[in-house]
Amino acid sequence: MKETNKVNGNYRWAICSLLFFATTINYLDRQVLSLTWKDFISPEFHWTNNDYGNITALFSIFYAISLLFAGRFVDVLDTKKGFLWAIGVWSVGACLHAFCGIATAGYISGDWFVSFEGAKDIIGTVNDTGMVISVSVTLFIFARFILAVGEAGNFPAAIKTTAEYFPKKDRAFSTSIFNAGATVGALLAPLSIPFIAEAYGWEMSFIIIGALGFVWMGFWVFMYDKPEKHSKVSAEELAYIQQDILADSKIEGYVPETADKVSFAACFKYKQTWAFAFGKFMTDGVWWFFLFWTPAYLSSVYNMDSTQAALPLFVLYAITLLSIIGGWLPTYFVEKKGMNPYEGRMKAMLIFAFFPLLALIAQPLGHYTYWIPVIIIGIAGAAHQSWSANIFTTVGDMFPKKAIATITGIGGLAGGLGSTLINKGSGVLFDYSKDTDMNFMGFHGIEAGYFIIFSICAVCYLIGWSVMKTLVPKYSPITDL
Repeated sequence: MKETNKVNGNYRWAICSLLFFATTINYLDRQVLSLTWKDFISPEFHWTNNDYGNITALFSIFYAISLLFAGRFVDVLDTKKGFLWAIGVWSVGACLHAFCGIATAGYISGDWFVSFEGAKDIIGTVNDTGMVISVSVTLFIFARFILAVGEAGNFPAAIKTTAEYFPKKDRAFSTSIFNAGATVGALLAPLSIPFIAEAYGWEMSFIIIGALGFVWMGFWVFMYDKPEKHSKVSAEELAYIQQDILADSKIEGYVPETADKVSFAACFKYKQTWAFAFGKFMTDGVWWFFLFWTPAYLSSVYNMDSTQAALPLFVLYAITLLSIIGGWLPTYFVEKKGMNPYEGRMKAMLIFAFFPLLALIAQPLGHYTYWIPVIIIGIAGAAHQSWSANIFTTVGDMFPKKAIATITGIGGLAGGLGSTLINKGSGVLFDYSKDTDMNFMGFHGIEAGYFIIFSICAVCYLIGWSVMKTLVPKYSPITDL
């Protein structure tokens, strides 16, 4: 029973498609701000790079802290209800962004019942730009907080669902498929959001994209249930899904999984937890930097507005779709080379860790054409998503299902902390390098700032892999949790 497509029944792939669309919506909601702030929001509220950096950094820390509790929340509430709460909250948060202009105008003028255009008129008459910046940034931070709290539930719930519906050898592939939703969301964003904002106002881009989550919730309610309870999962497919139970039972010291809840303290006593958390800390910020700052990079360095950047961003994220190969490669190592899932996964992750090194030459070669850094960032993004699909599934390799969302949340917290550092640091560095016309390695001004951050991003994966391999050198599943 080696070929997944020969199993009698494929309902697990329908569930995987739901995870894909949830992740797509997740990243669409996350991208609306990065694609509208430079051309639409900043002129209205007078934001600087540092203001935007503060918002993205705080989103990262909100998301990180929320991940710690979201994983626990999903484990306690279980997958179906946990996912519904998560996407419901983040969809509300996404839509809230649209009303930050009205709230800013209301705070300044006392008139809270105005239209989007009326709010713009009120804000445009205020001479105290410092107040406008302070109030608007605070309101956007609040909206990002609600968005972060909800979005934090996506990956713990999705990883838990994958562990429920796929055997270990297929989890990296299935994870890479639903994780490709991040790329597709990022891919669709520049093709839709700037044009919605241009035609209907930046506010409607938040509302239209945010409403997609409510549609998804209806499909989840009717399509999801545990595989052992689901009428559309055949007996043969269920046996295929649960094949690891028999294999793990042969491991010396194996203890059958119970339904007991897992405490945070118990999770931290394992090296496997620290390995996963460090790998996320070193690498999540790289992806978030590319996600949040590439539109600003094209604007600052190449003077593109959001509509002109649509095609380069589309190509960039289209390249990132190559990450699906990252899910297939460990399966190849397991089935063709006889490796265990963890060994195959770590070998694949080492391969992917070398590709981000190309970021070292993105800025030097970018003087010839902007397409070179665009393609390099796309390749680095594909490598990250391949890495991400595999590092997520190391949790399913090592931990029992009852702990998966909790461990995923702990790793997400670490990744969010790394993301906070790089987003806040980038905003400060870019303003400083621009204002002082900084000179570094032959680059001047803001280009010097981007070269420094690109260089940091390039080496993060090899550092992360080395520490993970040191902490957990071989397959060592947890059987006493």
